[in-house]
Formats: sequence, structure tokens, C-alpha cells
Amino acid sequence: MNLLRKMADGLIRVLSVRDKEGWVSDAQRGDAGETVTESSVMALSAVWSCVNLLSGTISSLPLMVYRTGKKGAREVAKDHSLYRILHDSPNYDQTALDFWDFICASIELWGNGYAKIERNGGLVAALVPIRPNSMYVRRLQNGDIEYRWTDDGKAYVATDREMLHIRGPGGSPLGGMSTLEFGRNAFSLARAADKSASGMFANGLRPSGVLTFDKFLSAENREIAETKLAQKFVGAVNAGRPMVLEGGTKWEKLTINPDEAQMLESRAFSVEEICRFFNVPPVMIGHTSKTTSWPTGVEQQGLILQKFTLRRRLKRIEQALMKQLLTPADRAAGVTIEFNLEGLLRGDTASRSAFYTAMLNAGVFTINYVRSLENLPPIEGGDVPRMQMQNVPITEAGKETEALPSPDDDEE
Repeated sequence: MNLLRKMADGLIRVLSVRDKEGWVSDAQRGDAGETVTESSVMALSAVWSCVNLLSGTISSLPLMVYRTGKKGAREVAKDHSLYRILHDSPNYDQTALDFWDFICASIELWGNGYAKIERNGGLVAALVPIRPNSMYVRRLQNGDIEYRWTDDGKAYVATDREMLHIRGPGGSPLGGMSTLEFGRNAFSLARAADKSASGMFANGLRPSGVLTFDKFLSAENREIAETKLAQKFVGAVNAGRPMVLEGGTKWEKLTINPDEAQMLESRAFSVEEICRFFNVPPVMIGHTSKTTSWPTGVEQQGLILQKFTLRRRLKRIEQALMKQLLTPADRAAGVTIEFNLEGLLRGDTASRSAFYTAMLNAGVFTINYVRSLENLPPIEGGDVPRMQMQNVPITEAGKETEALPSPDDDEE
């Protein structure tokens, strides 16, 4: 029975179909006839830019473990076992940036990010990423979720207690919705347009013009027309040289025909269509046509990306980590996992200066906290919040000054 099961699993993986038990495969052929896989899709510059923008931005943000005390004060829990794994290095081979870059790219393409949870004495010791295209997920009769995958020719099986599963859009416990699957027609069309453009140039049928003769040419005259004229008039050195045509010869200049112009428009539209699937403003990946309605400042464009694109992706990862990695004791102790957005939200020097000044004057930030954000060492007395007292009732003006000792009193 086990042998038959292994043969069936192997047949499913080879045929790349969807069976009755819920195994999933994403490789499909689009309406334009092009097969959509992660390799073919990532060859599109728009997809490459969108995936790298989203996964690169998220992976570059520090993932922090916080602990909230009884008085509501929150501090970084560097002593927690998950801090080193999430913030520094999830496993022996990868840094945190490499790991989260892989996971986020998997979510963007396949709608799922998987990592095997390795434990030591009940504590999470490492997170080992798994390629989503080798993963098959189903619900067992006892209610558990089963994960099956292959790596280096070996088959593995795990349950949801042993797997970190970050789901993409859709909200299904078995997995998120795959962008490769739902966008396969748009990706297939973009690939077909690229291949059509490449084929046009590969065929070489792009002469600058046509010489038309009234009669058929002799072999000698054909040789002159094809070689001698090209040698004499082709090239920047020969630009502007007058051409003498005789015997009813006519020169007709070739331009891009309407069909080819429409193909260029289709390729530009494909970029915008791909950006819609990833919810990325086209201007953020270098597609600058028709962007007059977008803010011109880089800071404002970054805020748009953070508010409407990155926010739900960050919350999805944070909540998955807290649900699947934190213990009941951690939750009772007020342990949370969040991305630090300070680096992403930092503006230019003038904007940061105005923001820090407002927060310092209101007593929200301390001097040493601001210095830490600017990678400066703390100073003595910089941990005390301060605020200006100029906005007081006119009847109270001067009372605080009278109550303070004068410098002369200190000298006495």
C-alpha cells in the first residue's frame, strides 16, 4: 500500500495536475500558449522588479521580538530564544535577510512560504526554508494539515505543528492563492509579446528601405545593388551622401507599421497589468509613462507603497509567526513579533529634523532615543523626557522661574 502511495505521489508531481485529495501544482499553460512557471515568469523584467521590490524591502526590515511589561512599557526582548533566529540567522546557512527574501518571494509567486521548524528541547532552534513548488498540502481526517515535499531526491512528511506556513491572499488554511496560477494568462501574454518581439529581430527582416526596379535584374546588377550600394551608402561615415538612382529605380523608406506599433503598446500594457497583480505602482519599478497622477517625491511614493502594499504583507507574516512560534507562556508574558519600520519611514534630513524636534518638544521622545535612531552614542541626562512650557496661562507666567534657584544662590 505504501509503495502504491509513493507511485501515486510521484505520478502527480510528474503530470503537474490537481488530484482529488487537494495536492496542488502551479505550472500551467496560459491562453497565449506560453507555459507559466517561476523561471519563465521571472524572466519578465516587470515581474522580476515587482518581486524584488517587495521581497527585498520586507527582508531588509529588522524583525524584532518585543516584551510588554506590567506597566505597558515595551522593550526589545534580546534574551528571548526567537530573537536571534528571527532577527539574525534563522538557520546555519542563511542570514535573516536571505531567509526572508526567499520566503517573501515564495509568497509573491506561489502564495505560500514554508519553513521546517527544528526544535531543541521544545524551543525553536532553526527555520529551514522549503521551495513551494515541491510542496503538497492536504487536510487529514483527524483535522491536522499534512505537508509533503521532496528535496535532493528524499521525501519528507510533516504536520502543521512542525511547519511554519505563511499564507498569501485568500485565507485558506491549506494555502494562499498563487499569483502564478491566477495571473497565468497575463504572464503568458507578456511572454508571448516578448517572444514575438525577439523573433522579429532574430529574423533580421528590418531593412531601412526598399529599392524597387522596373525590370528583373541581371546577376551582375543584383550583385551591385546588394553589395556595392550597401558598401557605399551604409554607415555613419556615409550619412548624407547623395544616392544616384537610374533606370526607373525607386527608394522607399520603411517605418514601423501599425501592427508593430500596437505590439509595443501591448508590451507597455503588460507591464501595468503585472503591476496590478502585485499591487505595485508602476513608477516604483521604472515604468514612468502615464504617471502624472503619482507624487513626484520619493518619500511620498514610499509612503504609498508602505500603506497600501506592504502593510498587509507585514501583518500577515507577523501574525503567522506569533500564532505558530510563540508558546502560551510567551503570550501571557506579553511577547510580540513585529517588523521595525523606522528605516522604511525615514525621510530626508530636513524631514527627520522637523519630526524629531516635534517629538522632543512634546516629550514623546528622549534625546538618547533620537540619538539611537541616528546611530549616535547616548549622552548623560538624555534619558529624561523634556517638554517646553511656553504655552501656560498668562496668570501663571513667571511662577516657575521664581521657584527655581538662581545661579547666584548656588555660588553662595
